[in-house]
Amino acid sequence: MRKRIFEIIEVSKDGDTASAAYDTLMLVVIVVSLIPLAFKSEPFVFLVIDKVAAVIFCVDYLLRWLTADYKLEARSSLAFIRYPFTLMAIIDLISILPSVGLIGRGFKVLRVMRMLRALRVVRMFKAFRYSRNFQIIISVLRTSKKSLLAVGTLAVGYIVTAALIIFNVEPDTFDTFFDAVYWATISLTTVGYGDIYPVSTAGQIITMVSSFLGIAIVALPAGIITAGYMNAINEPDTAISPTPSDEVCSGGDKRG
Repeated sequence: MRKRIFEIIEVSKDGDTASAAYDTLMLVVIVVSLIPLAFKSEPFVFLVIDKVAAVIFCVDYLLRWLTADYKLEARSSLAFIRYPFTLMAIIDLISILPSVGLIGRGFKVLRVMRMLRALRVVRMFKAFRYSRNFQIIISVLRTSKKSLLAVGTLAVGYIVTAALIIFNVEPDTFDTFFDAVYWATISLTTVGYGDIYPVSTAGQIITMVSSFLGIAIVALPAGIITAGYMNAINEPDTAISPTPSDEVCSGGDKRG
């Protein structure tokens, strides 16, 4: 029985109508639960939507916790202890907490309430586990993590170096080092808001060089992810491969 529940709540496989219906239901609930965030006011219907969605998310969380041994470590009770600390379980919990009445009554400050309300956006990440396309993207990110980490390290090094240079070239323009880091990040992405910019000739030359380098660095992750995605599409059987911490232990588990 528990194994069948696990099969239903996981990403649907070909021919599993119940699992496909469950995935569709959860995706619809996630999207509908995010609609109230697009409005400043919260009429009664939005409160109902939020409470109903929270109940469904709680049931989903409990079902996943009930079948944690299939997801993490078969034949081990430690799986039920480990599961609440996994990334997706934490995301599930965060998406539920803002809708719990006790939390709402415990925080009366408007700013804190707004922050808690904004946490509902985390529900968007729940959609990753109910869509095969999202699973493919996650698999691509997982297999390309070394390359992406190298590019990320290069980007951070670029930002710090550029910030240090511009901060010393134009100390009058950039009041703090954080302002220089902000400018370097904007230059890296070639956005150019124009709120902070160098005014000296040396600073403007540095900005031009920085922009050219930024184009090259920003283009690298796009190429890596695109190549990985195309490989995953061409090899559908290996597109969704769970990590060692997520996969069900091998050995032909027959429990129900």
